[in-house]
Amino acid sequence: MKSFNVDKIRNVVFVGHGGSGKTMLAEAILYNTKSIERFGQVDDGTSVMDHDPEEIKRKISINTSIAPVEFTGHKINLLDTPGFFDFVGEVKSGIRVADAGIVVVCAVGGLEVGTEKVWSYLDERNLPRIIFINKMDRENANFHQVLQALKTQFGQRVIPLQIPIGAAESFKGIVDIITGKAYIGGKEAEIPAELKDEAEEYYHLLIEAAAETDDDLLTKYLEGEELTKEEILNGFRKGTMTNQIIPVLCGSALKNEGINHLLEKIIESLPSPAEIQPEIASNPRTNEEIGVKADTSAPTSALVFKTMADPFVGKLTLFRVYSGMVKSDSSFWNASRNQEERVGQLFLIKGKTQTAVSALGAGDIGAVAKLQVTTTNDTLSSKEVPLLLEGLDFPKPKLTMAVVPKSKGDEDKISSGLSRLLDEDPTIKIEKDATTNELLLSGLGDLHLEVITSKLQKKFGTEVELKDPKIPYKETIKGAIKVEGKHKKQSGGRGQFGHVWLEIEPLPAGGGFEFVDKIFGGAVPRQYIPAVEKGLRETLEEGVLAGYPVVDVKVTLYDGSYHSVDSSEMAFKIAASMAFKKGFMDAKPVLLEPIMNVTVTVSDEYMGDIIGDLNKKRGRILGMDPQDGFQVIKAQAPLSEMFKYSIDLRSMTQGRGDFIMEFDHFEEVPSNQVEEIIASSKASKTEKE
Repeated sequence: MKSFNVDKIRNVVFVGHGGSGKTMLAEAILYNTKSIERFGQVDDGTSVMDHDPEEIKRKISINTSIAPVEFTGHKINLLDTPGFFDFVGEVKSGIRVADAGIVVVCAVGGLEVGTEKVWSYLDERNLPRIIFINKMDRENANFHQVLQALKTQFGQRVIPLQIPIGAAESFKGIVDIITGKAYIGGKEAEIPAELKDEAEEYYHLLIEAAAETDDDLLTKYLEGEELTKEEILNGFRKGTMTNQIIPVLCGSALKNEGINHLLEKIIESLPSPAEIQPEIASNPRTNEEIGVKADTSAPTSALVFKTMADPFVGKLTLFRVYSGMVKSDSSFWNASRNQEERVGQLFLIKGKTQTAVSALGAGDIGAVAKLQVTTTNDTLSSKEVPLLLEGLDFPKPKLTMAVVPKSKGDEDKISSGLSRLLDEDPTIKIEKDATTNELLLSGLGDLHLEVITSKLQKKFGTEVELKDPKIPYKETIKGAIKVEGKHKKQSGGRGQFGHVWLEIEPLPAGGGFEFVDKIFGGAVPRQYIPAVEKGLRETLEEGVLAGYPVVDVKVTLYDGSYHSVDSSEMAFKIAASMAFKKGFMDAKPVLLEPIMNVTVTVSDEYMGDIIGDLNKKRGRILGMDPQDGFQVIKAQAPLSEMFKYSIDLRSMTQGRGDFIMEFDHFEEVPSNQVEEIIASSKASKTEKE
């Protein structure tokens, strides 16, 4: 592919609800621009954009895929994003490097929750957008019903540029409102008589919308003067660029109807990188903020928005150049890590294929293989003028599961494989729980985690199961007690003797463990006192009541005795452990469970269901705060009730709700649940033995 000036580039991201046909639309564009010779199908596993084995297997998009196409002397970088909520990190990465969005809506499904979600993501970056009502050839397709729903949700700035000719089996083309022509099978035709009045009505709406974008045009319109086609197009483009107008197009990706008209509108109505607001970068050496313009002669800045593990070339780093030039076989400065990075061969990406190029200029998107220090969210720049671009704000994981290997001895391979997958997907989190000793994998939902484990098996040959994690309970006491521990053993030869008196008492929450030595007169010799403390600390780790670590206790060693021959460090260690176990059980022992702060954001209609569900989960509502048309519910609830909350919330709100959860404190487990936890812990211990 030849190089293009920045004003001839368009970076557009395809977003929408799962199943709206984004990938097939991208496929149709690739086919029509002769980027591919064969029109692939998602259902057949032959599409260019859905090339990952998991995507082919599941017939859904999981990753953001990229493909450049040429159309009427312009280059369009297509970014096709997933529609399922579990892969929203991919959607956000695509939106971050795009200059405009194509919101794909199904003519049958209409305005769905995924449409609302991606609309809000586009709003976060104030990206101009075009709506494409797809699947007009499907049974029960209803353009006008969908259009009305879009207007109701997003306002009267939603303006149709086209209306369909027929629907479902009778769908055969479109009417272009601006040109006043019909297009059937890609060929120009007269508007059908039954659609002329409707086309005329929409034409007047379009003129009015275009006039409102410019004071001179509005004056001319209000004075009854007729606007020229050029004035209408200019006004419409200005309105689209500033989000005052949201154009609506329609067609069928599968039938390849309306695709070229969409391409024309992308070129005519959506901005080039030179026309968008300059990115704001900071100089990490001076903290000075700098406006970054899409100019090939400016200092270089490029943002890494995605990392892929390619089976042939290794790690593939995808980036967008915001200013300057990135050339093959040259050195750049990683401003995020303050290190030099050697850039080898550059590529253009089309699905899973790579085409070598010598350079990429401002506004363009490409990839490079085998970078050493650079990862997603890093900025590459020149060493002389280091620039740091704003990174991607990835969503935090919502669901955590324990990873259990199917084969013993695979633990190291699993950790290594998951670390590699973490490079690809920053929305996952991997950690080892120190209390339960489990490897925990966190992601955005059950499908997300399922895909991660499937990739782990295919790429790294390790099979795992996902299980509910164990709750990291703690043990403590509510009472104080004095207790004796004596270890005496005589079995021929040298015996064992250790004898201690301990005072055990509770500490305030968060007090940890405190050991006090109050021995006077050598009742316990100084050399054995560290052994007493060691015996106590080991017992604290093992737990007494249910095998969970003991916290918030103070133990005072205040008396004891010894034998000049039989006493030893081991004997005093055992004596201390015996005393603590006995005393702990007599000092009103309790189990503590982690309590989480939960912040749920939902619309008013779901408030009752959410509060009722939190109450069932032993939650406490702390308050409610209306924000931007939503209700923010703040609550506290036990972790044991909240592991699957992402699934529950999605079910209750049809995917519209969101939540954040973080640890706050430990609290006593209700007495009616303690016995069940103890029994479960003992059963688990027996099973291991």
